[in-house]
Amino acid sequence: MNNNSNWQWDTFFDAFPVVLEGLGITLGLTIATYLFALIFGFVWTLFSAIRIKPIRWLLRWVMEFIRSTPPLVQLFFIFYAWPMVPVVGFALDPFSSAILGLGIHFSTYIGEVYRSGIESVDNGQWEAARALNFSTGDKWMRIILPQAIPPTIPMLGNYLIIMFKEIPLASTIGVAGILNLANSYGSANFRYLEPLTIVAILFLVLSYPSAILINRLERKVNRRFDKKETSGSKPIKEEKEGAAS
Repeated sequence: MNNNSNWQWDTFFDAFPVVLEGLGITLGLTIATYLFALIFGFVWTLFSAIRIKPIRWLLRWVMEFIRSTPPLVQLFFIFYAWPMVPVVGFALDPFSSAILGLGIHFSTYIGEVYRSGIESVDNGQWEAARALNFSTGDKWMRIILPQAIPPTIPMLGNYLIIMFKEIPLASTIGVAGILNLANSYGSANFRYLEPLTIVAILFLVLSYPSAILINRLERKVNRRFDKKETSGSKPIKEEKEGAAS
């Protein structure tokens, strides 16, 4: 039997520090991409509020196109094809291309999370804000967003975990994360079993505890808002008391 098909612990321990060197890049790319998606998600939410039907239709079509296209294809387009686009095209390094490609892709989903959170705010809160003559900024910052964002936190946390699992796609355009280093080690030593197993272990060790924390957070948030529903519209009451004083 070919020894290359057998598990070798010496190869595992030799490959482990090599693969581990890419963990910082993988985590850094995850955080940067997630922050980009959180910010750009608000852009989709603001655009979706436009009342002009042709613009809303175009926006909806663009969002569906981004969601329906595999993120790997989008990464390849941004890194390889975008520099060839006349006039507006320019080259990006692999790290920036990954942030842009994966960030835009997941921002379309996060934008829908924001929208669902805003729509979950009771109509009475909107009407009371208008009755109190709040400015647009005060209405959103003091009334709507404090009630719309907390219920979306568990879902946003789930998307962070999903995004972390999708980050290895960036290795296809040269980002030196853990998957890229594992493949490089495998091609140099003709041993792929051990380094790729290390990659799987690292993702499991990091993502599984995060999933448990997100589930606990979701239950905590749900209990908090169940209590609020039984106690009435507290935010507006507080604002009314502040306005009266």
